Amino acid sequence: MPPKPIRTHKSPDRITPQTIRPGIDIQVNGKHFRHTGDPSMLLLWYLRDILKLNGTRYGGEQGEAGTDQVLVDGKAHAAITLPMAKMAGRKITTVEGLAHVDGSLHPLQQAFVDEDAIGCGYCTSGWLIASLDLLQRHPEPSDADIDTLPNLCRCGCHSRVRRAIKRAASVMKETQA
Repeated sequence: MPPKPIRTHKSPDRITPQTIRPGIDIQVNGKHFRHTGDPSMLLLWYLRDILKLNGTRYGGEQGEAGTDQVLVDGKAHAAITLPMAKMAGRKITTVEGLAHVDGSLHPLQQAFVDEDAIGCGYCTSGWLIASLDLLQRHPEPSDADIDTLPNLCRCGCHSRVRRAIKRAASVMKETQA
């Protein structure tokens, strides 16, 4: 049997560059991304399905369990309620973006570990994000302040979460001094 002829690819005589596809530019955990898909796609699904950042979790159609909390320009929001069309130019921080560049944990993450405030872990990412937002507004939160967080834990870790938030507040205050 004779060998098959080798096909060579002939370059076109003229290459026409295409313009940049229009889209929604956002920053997620310090990196630039452009969403060129459906502008009505919800941020939660963009993070999970497109960027494969699975720390932010579904917790109801209105974010009522707090598991889908992300920081948008430094403030906590339920990612399930945010269409990509409203995210243009915004800075989003997910739980994956909390750890320091050197890999060390954020004081909140470390406090959750130290206080065993994790339970099954499903709600932990939402607690971390909502707690960071709280600590930015109230560096020394009271129990009443912590009770305003929208998060639910079905494992019953609320008392350990409260201790973790207060521990992190103390550590964060020391590092700022």
